Amino acid sequence: MLTSFIITCKRLRIDPFAYLRDIFARISAHKQTHLDELLPDKWHAAQSAPSS
Repeated sequence: MLTSFIITCKRLRIDPFAYLRDIFARISAHKQTHLDELLPDKWHAAQSAPSS
């Protein structure tokens, strides 16, 4: 599973280390019903979105 995340990150031109470091820090506090928000594509979109 970890390999899948790394390959997806590379495909999306995301630094796998930055992605994994961030989600490992946040996953325990994240709602279980919203874990899909931590998938690489959605994570990248959220990181790229302008902050309000």
